[in-house]
Amino acid sequence: MTRRKIEIKKIENVAARQVAFSKRRKGLFKKAMELSTLCDAEIALLVFSASGKLFDYASTSTRQVIARRNLYSDVSLLNTYQPLLEFQVEGEYFKLDKELREKTRELRQLNGEELQGLTIKDLKKLEDLLSTCLHRVSKAKAEAMKQDISILKKEVQRLEQDQDQSLSTSLTTRLLFT
Repeated sequence: MTRRKIEIKKIENVAARQVAFSKRRKGLFKKAMELSTLCDAEIALLVFSASGKLFDYASTSTRQVIARRNLYSDVSLLNTYQPLLEFQVEGEYFKLDKELREKTRELRQLNGEELQGLTIKDLKKLEDLLSTCLHRVSKAKAEAMKQDISILKKEVQRLEQDQDQSLSTSLTTRLLFT
């Protein structure tokens, strides 16, 4: 006989709800006891029924576990419910490390290294990429050279104007003194 999946919602029938509560409470306490025994964990479990009756289980003393819990601030208690920061950082580290290795490999391939094992299709992609990059570099170089030539032409014009002005001042001075 297989178990059928039940929808998790409030059980409307009061008697059925009480039976489910009793069975599930026993299962929960059994799991807590197993966890405590197998993993040497300190556990305190408090369950209040709908009527307000307290059911509790503690691997040591409930008071000791609660006192130990109270040593932690509310902030650290909230953090225990979130994935630990260490695991998040570790996962991010591995992701970034993988990305770094991939980009380093790509850079080496762009430099003509580590090409063994690439298929003809991969080599063609690399060739096309290098061709496009070379075109962009050549275009940027030509633009920079145009700008430099423009600046030099303006400088030549300014120097010619200064020289013309200097010659005219010099000629004027000579004519005045002769």
